[in-house]
Amino acid sequence: THCSCILCGPTVTLAVVLVGVCLCTLLSEKVTQMMEWASKRSVIRMNGDKFRRFVKAPPRNYSMVIMFTALQPQRQCGVCRQADEEFQVLANSWRYSSAFTNKVFFASVDFDEGSDVFQMLNMNSAPTFLHFPSKGKPRRSDTYELQVRGFAAEQLARWVADRTDVQIRVIRPPNYAGPLLLGFLLAVIGGLAYLRRHNLEFLFNKNVWAFSALCFVLIMTSGQMWNHIRGPPYAHKNPSTGQVSYIHGSSQAQFVAETHIVLLFNAAVTMGMVLLCEAATSDMDIGKRKIMCVAGIGLVMLFFSWLLSIFRAKYHGYPYSFLMS
Repeated sequence: THCSCILCGPTVTLAVVLVGVCLCTLLSEKVTQMMEWASKRSVIRMNGDKFRRFVKAPPRNYSMVIMFTALQPQRQCGVCRQADEEFQVLANSWRYSSAFTNKVFFASVDFDEGSDVFQMLNMNSAPTFLHFPSKGKPRRSDTYELQVRGFAAEQLARWVADRTDVQIRVIRPPNYAGPLLLGFLLAVIGGLAYLRRHNLEFLFNKNVWAFSALCFVLIMTSGQMWNHIRGPPYAHKNPSTGQVSYIHGSSQAQFVAETHIVLLFNAAVTMGMVLLCEAATSDMDIGKRKIMCVAGIGLVMLFFSWLLSIFRAKYHGYPYSFLMS
């Protein structure tokens, strides 16, 4: 039997038309179901069955951005929880924006709920972000480079825009912790100044200002601003060996723990230099000055050597070392 309607033409069989109608109906049902889930939860939770039906199986005219994670407490994946918070911020920003459409959906697959999906995709690490385009198979660029770009919602939004042409303006919920802490600090300083209003000589103490300036410099030079902008993970745990890495192996990225280590090492080197200066200029007896001198030299040599070894680990091929290879 043939169909000769205007839409199909005389050469299209009725069977083909029926198949097309069935596919359109199936697609409509899938989109309707996805929209219903998205209305209740910005990040749709998926197991193996849902993944195979709504992501792998055709037809599909929508993109899927999926976070593969392991949030159960027994998995002890602190990075997964941090990444999940940023992913929720991104999904909520899209779901509650005026530009929201059924072009992109956000979902998550937890290892304990969809281990078969992890096996299907040969995936052995979490968290991992993948984009499943509306047409064709995922490419290499559809895998988010977590170790390089971090998991901040703003970085994820740029990646989603590159893959789907959907621009998402990240809107974070208000965080009053910072203003409250600043207000408390100002109140404490103001209270101390009021209590000592008749003796404010401590405000002109050069050691207090020097210590404050050193703390600020150490925080800024350790990479805290980079962490704030990029939102990198605290550390990386190898899922195969269980080994935890606190220093990133690339000069283009870093871990939060790495900045803390660098901050402490820089502080130790600074303390060593201060001890050397005090040993040279102090009026103390010669014995104490010798102890300060030896301690200062030891701190500078040891921690500068460690700093240099970290630099060599990140900038491969750097030829110089000191005390440590």
